[in-house]
Amino acid sequence: DSRPFKDEEKTASFDLHRTKMSYFTALKLSFTNIMTKKGRTFLTAFASSIGIIGIAVVLALSSGFQKQIDNTQAETLAQFPITISTNATSLTAGAADNTKTSTFKTTSTVVAKQSASDKAQHTNKLNQKYIDYVNGISKKLTDNIGYTYGTGMNLLRDVNGTIKPVQFSTAKPSSNQTQRGLASASSSVYPVDREGGTSYLKKNYEVVAGSYPKHDGDVILIVDRDNSTNINALKNLGFDVKDGQKVKFNQIVGTKIKAISNNAYYQNVAGNVYVPTKDYANAYKQNDNRELTVAGVLRTRSKTSDGLLSQGFAYSDRLTKDLVALNKDSDVVKAQRASDVNIFTNQSVDKATKDQLITALGGSETPTQITIYPTSFKDKDKILSYLDKFNRGKKKADQVVYTDLAGTISSMTGGIMSAITIVLVAFAGISLVTSMIMIAILTYTSVLERTKEIGVLKALGARRKDITRVFDAETIILGVSSGILGIIIAWLLTFPINAILYSMTELPNVAQLNPIHAVILILISTILTVLGGHIPARMAANKDAAIALRAD
Repeated sequence: DSRPFKDEEKTASFDLHRTKMSYFTALKLSFTNIMTKKGRTFLTAFASSIGIIGIAVVLALSSGFQKQIDNTQAETLAQFPITISTNATSLTAGAADNTKTSTFKTTSTVVAKQSASDKAQHTNKLNQKYIDYVNGISKKLTDNIGYTYGTGMNLLRDVNGTIKPVQFSTAKPSSNQTQRGLASASSSVYPVDREGGTSYLKKNYEVVAGSYPKHDGDVILIVDRDNSTNINALKNLGFDVKDGQKVKFNQIVGTKIKAISNNAYYQNVAGNVYVPTKDYANAYKQNDNRELTVAGVLRTRSKTSDGLLSQGFAYSDRLTKDLVALNKDSDVVKAQRASDVNIFTNQSVDKATKDQLITALGGSETPTQITIYPTSFKDKDKILSYLDKFNRGKKKADQVVYTDLAGTISSMTGGIMSAITIVLVAFAGISLVTSMIMIAILTYTSVLERTKEIGVLKALGARRKDITRVFDAETIILGVSSGILGIIIAWLLTFPINAILYSMTELPNVAQLNPIHAVILILISTILTVLGGHIPARMAANKDAAIALRAD
């Protein structure tokens, strides 16, 4: 046979390899087991979710309140200016000295020590260099920078044919004519924007009568939302009014006042002593006087504008600057500069008091306060960073300290909210630890119930980590379920909570659950349940297969 038959040997194709269980199989097996005991699983998930519910509600309230604070800051605190005064207070100075020693000193000496309040006082050097630096702030960040000068005003008014001394002040009327002139600087000063307009007033105040100021000599009357104003403001300007009396707008708008120069207002009586003139009619007629007019009555537009300008009469910072230019070289200013005594009382004064007198007489071109109005609350931080740059590398005495009232309020409220949130979350977190222990107990119970199943799985080739995986998968399902259930319940609770809070505070939607917080809490719930159930899962993995199969 040319092609004989050859019997080929057959070889087996069976390859021995190690068995393993996939994550999906472990999840499926655990899910099947959970579905056989739905009631217990739901109660377990609900009990585990209590801690999540507590924390979620606390975070929802905290988040909602913080949004309310942020909105209030954006609307209200945005109007609060940054102030830079000649005399400032550093809030951080002397803080280290507040701690008191617990032991008594036995030395025979007395230590002279400066108090913390004295250390907190700081004198700013508001020279021309710094003023130019402030003026360099971008117009996008602020369009209104106000300069307050400590100068007084020598004011006269024709009241029914009689020339009388008056003043812009809300203080109790004074009969002292010298005190009248020097105290006039206490009235409100509104800023004129960099273009010479009154955008600040138009933004925050509405015209009730008359018009917005158009000239440097225009004065305005600020009233409250009920059209009331300080009675002393009217009395000091020569209006004969009583408490509760109603005055028509046309009796106020258009009122003429004259700011008298120092040379016309003060006269030398003996040596170096000056007194205000009694010849008001003659002083009223001088050509270098500045005529002022009450241009309008303005009222705050909203609650957010309350308190920006105090009730009473207000004038522009350009008016005070003009009066300083008029009086800085007057005879009375020159006399006070050359003397170490008060030229009105002939009493000795120290340098600080002397400087105050010169400033009040209009002899100082240095502003006593700079007021910066940010365009928005967010722009305020950029302005503060710009101001901080000026202080870098300078000695403490040469630094300029500013006051940011809005920032102080913001940091205080933010700190209080954070502290409250931490305390409440800590209390609610205790229940999470309890849930973790409960999951460990329930997982251990499940291990005992499924001992024979563990033996079968091991007999089929399941590894230790496969068994661990099965019970870890069960705790993962429980953790995710309890987390989601807790978030849903917490979200549902925000509705009655908001209704209760609104009836008490009139704040809408205070409790607002942040989605990011919800996701984080679900992850925390899952991680804690896995940690709680992992030890029983490891115990299950270490069981002997033969012993497990014999279990009842």
